[in-house]
Amino acid sequence: MRIVIAGGHGQIALRLERLLAAREHEVAGIIRKPEQAADLREAGAEAVVLDLETASPEEAAAALEGADAAVFAAGAGPGSTTERKDTVDRGAAVLFADAAVRAGVRRYVIVSSLGADPHHEGDEIFDHYLRAKGAADAYVLAKQGLDTTVLRPGMLTNDAGTGLVNLAASTGRGPVPRDDVAATLAELVESPATAGLTLELISGAVPVADAVRNAASAA
Repeated sequence: MRIVIAGGHGQIALRLERLLAAREHEVAGIIRKPEQAADLREAGAEAVVLDLETASPEEAAAALEGADAAVFAAGAGPGSTTERKDTVDRGAAVLFADAAVRAGVRRYVIVSSLGADPHHEGDEIFDHYLRAKGAADAYVLAKQGLDTTVLRPGMLTNDAGTGLVNLAASTGRGPVPRDDVAATLAELVESPATAGLTLELISGAVPVADAVRNAASAA
């Protein structure tokens, strides 16, 4: 499979690129800064320089030409403004989904957040983030022409992954290593039976591959 990842230089994305390349997929990561390209090549991925905040629909679709799957793992990041929560966490996800349909890419996996909700209340920056993520999730799930899975990890850590997770429609709050998020994404990309699902992810006791199969069969 050819898999294109938005936010290709992110901490989860770089882990995912290594995993997918090791599985002999053809991987490309979309980045804003050309100087990040070397890190992607080291991870086994092709670097595509494109700013999804300012890209046209045509430019975004061109980046997805020939792909079999798209993963949206971009984010405005800590310390960003409420405006960028909207332009990146919502707007770029919407653009990427529209571009996937335009390019004929059906499989779409989006990295969201535990608690994401377009109707979330509050005025803090994190509240804006949860609303933006929730709005993006709702849009891509409803988008005709996409087979979308939404993954909502709990509190991200840089602990070494265990390969053991709790993946379900509702998990409750908890931490999860970025290693295990990437491993779960790698399984989800290859598991179209999870299309249409919104899945929460925290550390648990079930091997990742089994957790993905269980989630699909429980739907």
